[in-house]
Amino acid sequence: MDLSYSDSERAFRAQVVAFLKANLPEALAEKVRLGRALTRQDHDDWHAILNAQGWLASNWPRAFGGAEWNAVQRHIFEEECALHHAPRIVPFGLSMLAPVLQKFGSKAQQDYWLPRILSGEDWWCQGYSEPGAGSDLASLKTMAVRDGDHYVVNGQKTWTTLGQYANMIFCLVRTDKTAKQQEGISFLLIDMNTPGIEVRPIVLLDGTPEVNEVWFTDVRVPVENLVGTENQGWTYAKYLLTHERTNIAGVGFSLAGLRAVKRLAAMERSGGKPLAQNPYFAARLAKVEMDLMAMSTTNLRIISRAAAGQAPGVESSMLKVKGTIIRQEINDLARRAAGAYALPFASEAVDRSNAPTPDPSEAGPVAAQYFNNRKLSIFGGSNEIQRQIIAKTTLGAGQ
Repeated sequence: MDLSYSDSERAFRAQVVAFLKANLPEALAEKVRLGRALTRQDHDDWHAILNAQGWLASNWPRAFGGAEWNAVQRHIFEEECALHHAPRIVPFGLSMLAPVLQKFGSKAQQDYWLPRILSGEDWWCQGYSEPGAGSDLASLKTMAVRDGDHYVVNGQKTWTTLGQYANMIFCLVRTDKTAKQQEGISFLLIDMNTPGIEVRPIVLLDGTPEVNEVWFTDVRVPVENLVGTENQGWTYAKYLLTHERTNIAGVGFSLAGLRAVKRLAAMERSGGKPLAQNPYFAARLAKVEMDLMAMSTTNLRIISRAAAGQAPGVESSMLKVKGTIIRQEINDLARRAAGAYALPFASEAVDRSNAPTPDPSEAGPVAAQYFNNRKLSIFGGSNEIQRQIIAKTTLGAGQ
């Protein structure tokens, strides 16, 4: 991405690149590059490497054990991690729950939970969506009834990403059925090993059980695991979602994907010439690259505001919409560039005598990534809902 960086920022990029070359295990990077499913151990290993360097919680203040990088530093780090095929840092504890605890949690909650997120002692997942309560999250029905010094939780969450690995879940639950939808919701921290919790995997289009259903049957949760004030969870949920939607922009992943598309288009032939010279394909490639450059600049501006203590507003919805459109367009271009080579196959059965043809290691993951990333425009609040938020907030439409 051709942005103007200062000398100190270029030096920081060089430091990041040197760190990745020295510390990112080659086998792990190759697994990411090939689009293979990562195990919990893969994530834990990378988590521990970053934590030892002090770079795991780049967005946290130093007072809480974070690196306290500025927006440009975080942008550079995420970009280089994507380009070097580092695993995505699992965001649920580090980038979603932690900011909520740092702003709304009690001192006791901060002192206990934040160090455990850094150490990897706790693996968190997110309990927001339910059947019938996805983008319309405020209609959730999972109930938490106060019983002495516990809440008793009953209900169901769905699309719980990596819930099969988690030992903790932060949940939105309804604690007042008589109040308006948004006013009767609370934010609870729940141990996944508590009796009454069942995790059921959901197999996605790419064949992986990345998401899960989580069922709660008379699950008892200590009252001290309530974050903030009872029935004020919607405020905390909105704060978390602004961070989630900003991160969903995925500039680094899009940049890495764009480079992969260019490599594929240089190898594949169309009309006796490289596909990259096909006018229609080249025009689509140029457009998505320009969109990515513009979004990267916008992303930096919004994250800078967040770093200054301002929670992103409607801009996070804009980033969510545009970022997912760009990533899906890049996935589609990769699929078209790879053609039949994107189909699942045994690499040793491919006749590569008539080179150049797409490298199987480049083309193989294309179909799985295309199918998996269909979800991008749905989760975190569907793009249709985000457009409604943008229209109401900026144009006053529907008011």
